[in-house]
Amino acid sequence: MAQGILVVVNQEEGRVRRVAYELLSLAQSLASGQVTALTFGPDAENTRESLGRYGADRVVFLSGPAYQAYSSDGFAQAVAAVVSTIDPQALFFPATAWGRDLAPRVAGLIGAGLASDCTEVHVRDDGRLGAVRPMYAGKVYARVAIDSPRQIFSLRPNIQTVVETGRSAEVVAVDPGLDASTFQAVVTEVKQSQGGQVELTEADIIVSGGRGIKAPENFKVLEELADALGAALGSSRPVADEGWVPHSYHIGQTGKVVSPTVYFAVGISGAIQHLAGISGSKYIVAINSDPDAPIFKAANYGIVGDLFQVVPALAQAIREVKKDA
Repeated sequence: MAQGILVVVNQEEGRVRRVAYELLSLAQSLASGQVTALTFGPDAENTRESLGRYGADRVVFLSGPAYQAYSSDGFAQAVAAVVSTIDPQALFFPATAWGRDLAPRVAGLIGAGLASDCTEVHVRDDGRLGAVRPMYAGKVYARVAIDSPRQIFSLRPNIQTVVETGRSAEVVAVDPGLDASTFQAVVTEVKQSQGGQVELTEADIIVSGGRGIKAPENFKVLEELADALGAALGSSRPVADEGWVPHSYHIGQTGKVVSPTVYFAVGISGAIQHLAGISGSKYIVAINSDPDAPIFKAANYGIVGDLFQVVPALAQAIREVKKDA
């Protein structure tokens, strides 16, 4: 088992993202030493309590002018400084846009091997950590071993179970002593582009549309289903490229990689690039008028029919079930 694990936590507007709790729960099940949560933001009592509740033994808060805005190189230097202080055997990052940017930079600074976009981390026979990650557009899953003394893993959201431990985390003071004026780049603005819906990489249910939607105004049909399910909206690449929806909706190999419990593929043929982005889904429901569409080979459930008849009927049925519940 890992002697100690550092979980790097992202906050958005003072809120800890659920994937952080997933990583802490996993770390606590794998670590023989202490699990430390590192988060960028002020020492808030509710944050400390929640991180402890889901598995953190210790919490490091990095706050101040240097950490007001995200900086790739600045935050990487800060994580490296914390690593040199607490000396963990392994580091966990979320496989989100934030984590995918930060983890490889930290790996380069501390000379550690990195396994990215993992769906599983486990203890190997030799006592070190190993991982499982998809390869070749999700066609195979590879077992990955990292030989460097220190190991780094980034894990997909919605893969791990959240477990409350009832722990009370102590605060550890670490001061990297960084000056924001020396950072090479700083994020100055983040725009919300999805109408306030939950981030796709963290969504439990996703309804996605493809070319079968036929026109941008027809996305209202999917919006009704998403509203009935409490789901986030996504799309295939051609739909985003046509400008029917924002590019932030794009799911696939060159877009967002998602791991929802349920993924609805509506009017999506099932190109290999799209399948690569949804391979982590627990259940895939395909709705398509073409019975030979490749998406049906990847789907757990399939409906062959006119989406403009099937989707409204499905949305209505879901609303009625919820009403009677």
